[in-house]
Amino acid sequence: MMASVAARELVDGEVVFVGIGLPNLACNLARATHAPHLVLVYESGAVGAAPVRLPVSIGDPALVTGSLMVCGMADVFQLILQNGRIGVGFLGGAQIDRSGNINTTVIGTYERPTVRLPGSGGAAEIAIHARRTLVVAKLSPRAFPERVDFITSPGHGGAGGGGGGASRRQLGMPGAGPVKVITDKAVLEVDEATGELVLAALYPGVEASDVRARVGWPLQCRSRLGRVEPPTATELRLLRDVLDPERRYLQG
Repeated sequence: MMASVAARELVDGEVVFVGIGLPNLACNLARATHAPHLVLVYESGAVGAAPVRLPVSIGDPALVTGSLMVCGMADVFQLILQNGRIGVGFLGGAQIDRSGNINTTVIGTYERPTVRLPGSGGAAEIAIHARRTLVVAKLSPRAFPERVDFITSPGHGGAGGGGGGASRRQLGMPGAGPVKVITDKAVLEVDEATGELVLAALYPGVEASDVRARVGWPLQCRSRLGRVEPPTATELRLLRDVLDPERRYLQG
């Protein structure tokens, strides 16, 4: 469900900065269905990648074969991302708060963390420079607190919402930031007036109360909630039989 919903967010011809996992599945599902001219850019330097099999890492040789260009990581960030050429960035995170801030650095305090996470990698740059950022994450109170323990990738207006902190424009961030969070229950969107994540659409069989129970703040709803269609038979066949037949990312 998450992969198909994320794929539908992509428009043919867009340039997408993508990582491994569900975002990668979503991008290749979009290429196989409604967006054949999607341009995939990987942090390792593969530009216009067209992998014939599911890559297991950003350094997988499958990303190189048939790609438009292979360059250094510095070129990907300086010449492509920071130059405003990325239309969509995909991110995940250990924590996402009500303002769309993402934490992939530490759980607990930075000085004495309970858990030390992998860190930013290119995530902070993507959240700042991509024209818009999509987040893919499963809902849980631990993953969606009111305030993240550490802001790795900036969202909108400071941790905790409520308009605190400088805006993205005031800070000179050119991209729109995380505008949509695709979860396993629903789709959350950023409200332009408040900078907070709000409930925008529900998956089949899910109620708003199910979503509210899995976030750490009083989640507001759009005035008209959308209903997301389940994956089509074609999407399911491509995901299960073509894109991820070994169930690396479609476990369960």
